[in-house]
Amino acid sequence: MPRFSIFSVARNALSHHENWPRLWRSPEPRPAYDAIIVGGGGHGLATAYYLARNHGVTNVAVLEKGWIGGGNTGRNTTIVRSNYLWDASAHIYEHAMKLWEGLAEDLNYNVMLSQRGVMNLAHNLGDVRESRRRVFANRLNGVDAEWLTPEQCKAECPILNTSPGLRYPVMGATFQRRGGVARHDAVAWGYARAADARGVDIIQNCEVTGILRDGDRVTGVETTRGVIRAPKVGIVTAGNTSVLGQMAGLRLPIESHPLQALVSEPIKPVHPIVVMSNAVHVYVSQSDKGELVIGAGVDGFVGYGQRGGFSIIEGQMGALKELFPIFSRLKLMRSWGGIVDTCPDASPLITKTPVQGLYINGGWGTGGFKSTPGSGWCFAHTIAQDEPHPLNAPFSLERFVTGDLVDEHGAAGVAH
Repeated sequence: MPRFSIFSVARNALSHHENWPRLWRSPEPRPAYDAIIVGGGGHGLATAYYLARNHGVTNVAVLEKGWIGGGNTGRNTTIVRSNYLWDASAHIYEHAMKLWEGLAEDLNYNVMLSQRGVMNLAHNLGDVRESRRRVFANRLNGVDAEWLTPEQCKAECPILNTSPGLRYPVMGATFQRRGGVARHDAVAWGYARAADARGVDIIQNCEVTGILRDGDRVTGVETTRGVIRAPKVGIVTAGNTSVLGQMAGLRLPIESHPLQALVSEPIKPVHPIVVMSNAVHVYVSQSDKGELVIGAGVDGFVGYGQRGGFSIIEGQMGALKELFPIFSRLKLMRSWGGIVDTCPDASPLITKTPVQGLYINGGWGTGGFKSTPGSGWCFAHTIAQDEPHPLNAPFSLERFVTGDLVDEHGAAGVAH
């Protein structure tokens, strides 16, 4: 039986994230497990669930230094899409998209997936050429993609400003109709409940302070609640992957940057889809509560503070008002910042490491939330089989030695 009830989960969904620990008491850690997952966000909880569901590995502990879903999972803009350019990216994100489409049924929990469509605007001839190239590449990989004229963009989103006199006029857009949004805390709690029901221990307020090794083999972790042994340790800690890697003696090709977003005061439904623009660096959707969810790209500096420079917010507000003049009188309700790990080629690491039994899942940049089911599926396979799944084989550490990079820097033509 699950160690927390659906009633506590329902109360959680209506509460602020900081209230989660008070509604569910974590189990005490056992001295040893078959596998430890460090990080209780969406990716870590999904990994634990698929370890149990797909591979029968249930003696698993998920260790979270705060409360589950309280990191980047609770600090993102909930966008779901799979329209990436390169084959490796398209395949893993499309696998995630297919899992998203059946996730509520699989978990028996409403993750509030809304496939309202994701539109990526083109503002100049370079944008148009790259965007159409991506549409053709998506179709070749079995990913749904359309090219829209400015008139079709206006038909899909009537409040979009398509005036030819704009500083950055809308010259067309790519459109993925299966894209959309999902509820971030529902995803975390859906995976948590499902993993818990299969016997996984989810231990909150348990910070990992060291990785234990015996030569070139991992033997467990040191935590604020004592030493926990396991022959396999998976690190899934968005924003802190390189820090955990250093504990094991690894220097990872990852940097951490602040990523900011904000929401407006709630209004009646007016924005039907997700609109993104890389040239002016803003993206916007409307939540079920009526708030506009607005964001841009990462801050340029490296840092671990869950805040960023005001210039990013100022710039995205200017872009928002130009594309959507109707929003110019809305008031900001709150803003927040997460910490994202980025690899040099803007693609993730889902990989074994030189330390036997130690596995890394990180460096997703701004693609972390949308990849959650696919990431957990592939990482669970990598841990259970000690070999990468075919979908995550291109995202190994070795690519930085061989030069076989998956360069998604700007290739997806999006701000997020």
